[in-house]
Parts: sequence; C-alpha cells; structure tokens
Amino acid sequence: QVQLVESGGSLVQAGGSLRLSCAASGRTFSNYVMGWFRQAPGKEREFVAAISRTGGSTTYANSLKGRFTISRDNAKNTVALQMNSLSPEDTAVYYCAASVGIVVVTTGRLYHYWGQGTQVTVSS
Repeated sequence: QVQLVESGGSLVQAGGSLRLSCAASGRTFSNYVMGWFRQAPGKEREFVAAISRTGGSTTYANSLKGRFTISRDNAKNTVALQMNSLSPEDTAVYYCAASVGIVVVTTGRLYHYWGQGTQVTVSS
C-alpha cells in the first residue's frame, strides 16, 4: 500500500508557472507507475501525465502541448508536475495516483492509489 499527499496548488496568474509535488509513504515507491490527473467543475476526470517506475519514460495528454513536465525522485519518494504557461482552462483539482502495474497507462481506473487532490486556480 502507499499513501499519497499532494501539495503546491494555489492561485496563479494566467501565463504563470506552478510546481505541484506528491509525497508517497513507504519504501516501495519505485515499484509504482505514477500519474497526474485533474478534474474541473462539470467535467470528467482528465489524464495529465504519467511516468515510468525508473523515470525514463513519460507521457502527456495531447492537449497540454508540452506545457507540463512530470518527474520523480525515487530516493525521496516524490513525484512532481511542473506547469508552465498556465491558462484558466487549467483550473482544476489535481490528483497524483499510483499504479501497481509495470506499463505506463493513461486511464484512471488502472491506478490503484490516489491522493486527496490540490486545487489549482488560474486567473485571467
């Protein structure tokens, strides 16, 4: 099992940047594929980014157009999401999640552990 706690969400101006962090408990962090998802009011949960267990492979939602970067530090049991050129469309609750599988996946139902979420609000 693993517990996930997100932090770093805040109010940010359009065009600005923000870095989210997710801290995991336990010493099996490197066994999990990690992902970030977000959910805006009235919308379905949306895949944002995912990273392999080693950190050597990443994938992103096509709509993000390279603005977001996911990374992980297995020695510190953390995964981060760097968000640049933010717009009001990015306003959402952001969640980190862990998958017990080996393959980098983009579907939320394939992730088994979830954080509580952190609010990101982008003002225009």
